[in-house]
Amino acid sequence: MKALRPWLMILFWCFVSFLTLFPIYWLFVVSVKPAVELFSTPDVILTKFYWQNYIDVLNDRTLRSYMMNSLIISTGNAVLCTILGFLTCYALSRFNLPGKESIFFWTITNRMAPPAVFLLPMFLLLTQVYKIGDFSLADTRIGMILVYCTFNLPFAIWTLRPTVDGIPKELDEAAYVDGASPWKVITEVVFPLARPGLAVTLILTWVFAWNEYLLAATLTNFNARTLTTGLSEYVTTTGTEWGIMAAISVFTLIPALIVFSLVQRHIVTGLTFGAVKG
Repeated sequence: MKALRPWLMILFWCFVSFLTLFPIYWLFVVSVKPAVELFSTPDVILTKFYWQNYIDVLNDRTLRSYMMNSLIISTGNAVLCTILGFLTCYALSRFNLPGKESIFFWTITNRMAPPAVFLLPMFLLLTQVYKIGDFSLADTRIGMILVYCTFNLPFAIWTLRPTVDGIPKELDEAAYVDGASPWKVITEVVFPLARPGLAVTLILTWVFAWNEYLLAATLTNFNARTLTTGLSEYVTTTGTEWGIMAAISVFTLIPALIVFSLVQRHIVTGLTFGAVKG
C-alpha cells in the first residue's frame, strides 16, 4: 500500500492540474475557431488553426489602446502600492505609533468591503471633487491608478508587514551607529532584505489591477478604458463574437504569465518570509 501512495498522489495532482488547465486550453480552442464551427460541436483536439481572430484583435487600434491603458494602470498602481505599503509597514514595525494595530486593522477593512460599495463615492470624487476647471480625474489613467489603491494598498500593507517585521531591528541600530540616515537605513538595509516580499506584493497587486472589471467599466469611458472592459463591447444585440472575445482573453493572460515567470522564484520565499520567528 505504501508503494502505491506516491503514484496515487501523482495521479491525484495530475487530475487536479487537468481540471485547472483545461478551461485555459478550451479558451484557446475557441479563439482559433471560426464562428461557424463554434456553433457546432468543436473538436477537443485541434487539427487546424484559424488565426483571423488574433489578426483582428491586433489590427484594432481601439483594443491596442485598451491594452496600453491596462499596462500603464496596472504597472503604475502596483509600483505605487508596493512603495507606499513598504514605507507604511516600516513605520508600523519600527516606531511605537499610538493605535498602530487599529490602523493596520482599519486598512484591512477596506479590502474586505465589496468594490460595488465604493462605486458611487469614487464616481463623485473623480467627477466633482477632484476637478480643477475643465480638468478632472474621471476617465484618466492617473485617476484609475489612485482608485485601485483603495483595495490594493491595504493588501500590500497586509502582505508586507510580516516581511518587514521579520527583518531584525538590530540591523537598523547597527546602521544608525555607523552614521547612516533613516532614509539610507530604509533603502540600503531594509529594502534589499525585503525584496522577496516586495516582489510578491508587486506581482499580486499588478494582477489584481490587471483583472479588475467593475470599477474600470463604471469609471471610464474611452480614454482610460482597460482591456478587460473591452470584452463587453463584443456582446451586442445582433450576437456575441465568441472568437474575438476568446482571443482578447488569451491576450490578457500573456502579460500576467510573463510577469509571473520573471518573479516566480521570489513568490514562495516572499509568502513565507517572516512567518517563523526564533
